[in-house]
Amino acid sequence: MHFYLTDLKVVYVLSTPCAAFVENETLEQTRNRSKWVNADYICRGHILNGMSDSLFDVYQNVESAKELWDRLEAKYMAEDVSSKKFLVGNFLNYKMVDTRPVMEQYHELQRMLGQFAQYDMKMDESISVSSMIDKLPPSWKDFKNNMKHKKEELTLVELGSHFQIEQSIRDMEKCSVGGTKTVTGSLVNMVEEGESSKTGKGKRKSGKGGGKVKTDAGPSGSKDPEKQSGMFVVPVDRSVENFYVSMISESFYVQDDDISWWVDSGATCHVCKNLQWFKDFKPIEDGSLLKMGNVATEPIKGLGSVNLVFTSGNSLLLCNVLYVPGIRKNLISGIVLNNCGYKQVMESDKYILSKHGTFVGFGYLNGMFKLSLDVSFFNNSVCMASTSSSNNCSKSELWHARLGHVHYKRMRDMSKMSLIPAFELNGEKCKTCMLTKITRQPFAKNINRDTKVLELVHNDLCDFHSTPSLGNKKYVVTFIDDATRYCYVYLCHTKDEALEKFKIYKQEVELYHGVKIKTLRTDRGGEYYDPVYFQSTGLIHQTTAPYTPQQNGVSERKNRTLKEMVNSMLTYSGLSEGFWGEAMLTACYLLNRVPKKRNKLTPYELWHKKVPKLSYLRIWGCRAVVRLTDPKINNIGQRGIDCVFIGYPENSKCYRFYVIEPNDYVSVHSVIESRDADFGNEDRFTSVPKPTDTIASSSNFGASDQVTVSPPEPAAPRRSVRARKAKLLTYIEAMASRDAAFWKEAIQDEIDSIMQNHTWNLSDLPPGGKPLNSKWIFKRKMKVDGSIDKYKARLVTQGFRQKEAFLNGELNEEIYMRQPEGFVVSGNENKVCKLVKSLYGLKQAPKQWHQKFDDVVLSNGVIICLYVDDMLIIGTDQDQVDKTKEFLSSKFDMKDMGEADVILGIKIIRGEHGITISQSHYIEKMLNKFNMKDCSPIGTPMDPTVKLMPNKGVTVNQLEYSRAIGSLMYAMLSTRPDIAFAVGKLSRYTHNPGLIHWQAINRVFKYLKGTMDYGLTYSGFPSVLEGYLDASWITNKEDHSSTSGWVFLLGGGAICWASKKQTCITASTMESEFVALAAAGKEAEWLRNLIYEIPLWHRQISSISIRCDSQATLAKAYSEVYNGKSRHLGVRHNMIRDLITNGVISVVCKIKGATYMSMKFSRFKKLGLGFDMLMKDKDIG
Repeated sequence: MHFYLTDLKVVYVLSTPCAAFVENETLEQTRNRSKWVNADYICRGHILNGMSDSLFDVYQNVESAKELWDRLEAKYMAEDVSSKKFLVGNFLNYKMVDTRPVMEQYHELQRMLGQFAQYDMKMDESISVSSMIDKLPPSWKDFKNNMKHKKEELTLVELGSHFQIEQSIRDMEKCSVGGTKTVTGSLVNMVEEGESSKTGKGKRKSGKGGGKVKTDAGPSGSKDPEKQSGMFVVPVDRSVENFYVSMISESFYVQDDDISWWVDSGATCHVCKNLQWFKDFKPIEDGSLLKMGNVATEPIKGLGSVNLVFTSGNSLLLCNVLYVPGIRKNLISGIVLNNCGYKQVMESDKYILSKHGTFVGFGYLNGMFKLSLDVSFFNNSVCMASTSSSNNCSKSELWHARLGHVHYKRMRDMSKMSLIPAFELNGEKCKTCMLTKITRQPFAKNINRDTKVLELVHNDLCDFHSTPSLGNKKYVVTFIDDATRYCYVYLCHTKDEALEKFKIYKQEVELYHGVKIKTLRTDRGGEYYDPVYFQSTGLIHQTTAPYTPQQNGVSERKNRTLKEMVNSMLTYSGLSEGFWGEAMLTACYLLNRVPKKRNKLTPYELWHKKVPKLSYLRIWGCRAVVRLTDPKINNIGQRGIDCVFIGYPENSKCYRFYVIEPNDYVSVHSVIESRDADFGNEDRFTSVPKPTDTIASSSNFGASDQVTVSPPEPAAPRRSVRARKAKLLTYIEAMASRDAAFWKEAIQDEIDSIMQNHTWNLSDLPPGGKPLNSKWIFKRKMKVDGSIDKYKARLVTQGFRQKEAFLNGELNEEIYMRQPEGFVVSGNENKVCKLVKSLYGLKQAPKQWHQKFDDVVLSNGVIICLYVDDMLIIGTDQDQVDKTKEFLSSKFDMKDMGEADVILGIKIIRGEHGITISQSHYIEKMLNKFNMKDCSPIGTPMDPTVKLMPNKGVTVNQLEYSRAIGSLMYAMLSTRPDIAFAVGKLSRYTHNPGLIHWQAINRVFKYLKGTMDYGLTYSGFPSVLEGYLDASWITNKEDHSSTSGWVFLLGGGAICWASKKQTCITASTMESEFVALAAAGKEAEWLRNLIYEIPLWHRQISSISIRCDSQATLAKAYSEVYNGKSRHLGVRHNMIRDLITNGVISVVCKIKGATYMSMKFSRFKKLGLGFDMLMKDKDIG
């Protein structure tokens, strides 16, 4: 307690009284007295809290800590004096007796000596040792005399070791005399006793036995063949009994291990628990016992030799190995190996065994040293099983294959539950399971949990990078309910989809059961690192310790079971590895319908409250003939197509099939669903080609259907109810979709446009020529409100990587392309398209389009700014606008979209005070994308009290962070200069974002939520270009860099702005402002040149006024005197002087009220200054 009060720094009140109150005391005296009173209160409270209830009632009314301490000290000091006397008397009068173990009495004396030290009663260690020797019982007289005559000084620890050894010897001697066959000891010992003398001393012998390398002989000169083989001779007809001892560390009681062998440096014999290891065996029936470390005994059943084969190929023959079935581990005696001439080297976590300089084998540390053996020899001797042909399967093998190769024990349980027919095992193991499910020994056993549905959900994500699935998926994410063990499986393209899959899972299961998920347990993968989401939903996100997958055992074991089943199903069916996705979904489907070991109930029954029916199950991967749907059936001809069965759709009564044979109805390599199929004998199909990657995924339980033969029955949706825009990949998909009529119209418009422009001519392919491929690209053009504006189809050439559209450019070289899909000219199927003009996706298209447009427009004396092939024509004279449209229409196939209201995601709003541009719809879409649509608005985009630094902790999702920065940056560059500083600052941490950076991004989102309708308004007055600049000195503490900010206004609105990190280190505020002035000067010069190139600007442009708030910067800019202290700014100084001299800019040090906008870009602590001239609400402006 005294130490604890000292640590709290309040112990001084026990010795220092409180200062008395005096008149006119100083402030310091008042503080000291107040501090003492507070410390006294804390000290008294901690002393009372440390008392028992009875003592608390006695002392709770004591007013001060010192008085309380003094009372307790007076009470217990008196008791301590009496305790000391009693303790000394006990020690002096203590005598050991023969009826109790000496070590037990030794420990009691040790406790007394420890109490001496507590009472500060020091006793020399030699006196303590002598006293303990004198207190030994009479039967230890010889040992006592021996210890007294030792010359070296003994410590208490060494004395205890001697006691322990002598105690063990005497215990074995007592067993020999009394006829008891169990003794205690350390590790594993085998002792052969001679006849005891009257004094109880016997003659102890230690045998030489153990092992040898087969090619090595025994000790030289020995004629005894048993000694030559290194054997320890144990006669069967003993007149003296053998006693065997085994004490195994409790850490090895986790799991029995029949295969592994462990080195025990304290054992005197070898012990084996599996009879299969023995080459020759001799039973022992004399009742010898082995005493375990847990006080249990196990009988010794026999003796023999064991041959161990190391992974190095060398073999070790162990002789006289005891057969004890009840022991947990197979043990090798290190002592016996030493006696046989083996050298054992134990370094760090490695064990090396050699003999006469020849390497034999090695092991590794796993609690004890475990030998690295080639267990295939053992497996081949005990695990061989034959498999019968797939065409002549027994009933057990048939259902074993149908159920995805689950364990036979689970099949017995299902048979008892009448889920499957009764069967008999033929005693043979499944060869497929043996080859695909072999694993390491498990870790700790699972703990049964008493949880409710959705109280705890286990999750894990595993990857299949080696082979993509049908839908080009590479990851599998599983969700397992702890109470029912019902499992959901989702296939993903990338890891970052895992959180989105969890949201879909959460929405479905919570709606189905009417309860909320309370806890999600995952490993430490970054795919779920979204603390904002978990805080908003109230979910508890549990994570495992680093590099400890055993703590997520439910998910890890489920993943292992699923992978084993997938491996078995693929191997048994003969399908290629590309079908692993369908096999995974089927394995999950089946496991949910297989009863669990602990409660003999299926997860399906616990989840859906009804018993599953399994009569419809079929062997995965078998061949089947699927009936076509009625619209596809002809009166004459085939009514079915050959397919391979690949699974069961969730929440549907259909089967899933993979089309393998060419036919006139359904394309090959497509996935269909149907309930009408003939499976025949469920024959395996062994030559299915690897599936293509063109099959898209539209279901969280597998690859999508390209063609649906029979639609599934209505069921609860497994996904969000919001509208989902499926991305069409092929011409066939577009023609088979519900919008086929719209896509046909869009395709026809594209072909008509191409033909009208004479883009190609049909011709024969010249010898040696290689035509390019073509592909249709489909896209829905959306309006501002989210509705569909039109359906757009584009024909692109090989590559398909050109996102922009370039059309009509004249080509100077010969390029050939295959005829587009769906528009092959009848009778000219072998001809190709010779391109006359550039087409979308062609590498030459950008250059050709730019060159042609440039020639046409300049020939008419018009300058137009365009984005690829989208043009926005602005003018004050409607006649001139119309003439421009007519001119462009005469040269190009152009569509007039009418009065512009949106371009490149920017709204154009016309009002009484001018034109306003805004991105409210883009911001709303961005907030929805990052789940911030329901956030609470705030008034500032950044918190000036938060200092952002490089992340040194856990990294958040870097991909998601980059997406957020990119989305914010587009808004900032287009219409939102008010977030320029925040976005510029946060973009510096994109390579390694942390939690604090993600929270800062969320704050920007919240700011945009409240200012969604802000925009830039241009009224046309004043028509003078002016700029504002500012700099913030050393905003980055990590590299001492500063930030520059500037904005230029024209016509009442901002036209150019920036917030950038300075590239050089400045020594003062003036220098940082000067660097910002140089950057703003370069921008002003560029803007001035741009205005001069516009013919409509007739007036002479005066020097652009740039305003700053630093008198020192102004003086430096207009000064011609060179100062050596700022020579690192010499280039910038000369540039600014040149711009001022030539009349390009003028620098003014004056702030007009609250219009100093540039502070918004560089110095965030001045955020409160006005920004009303720059940003206006579109409804007001």
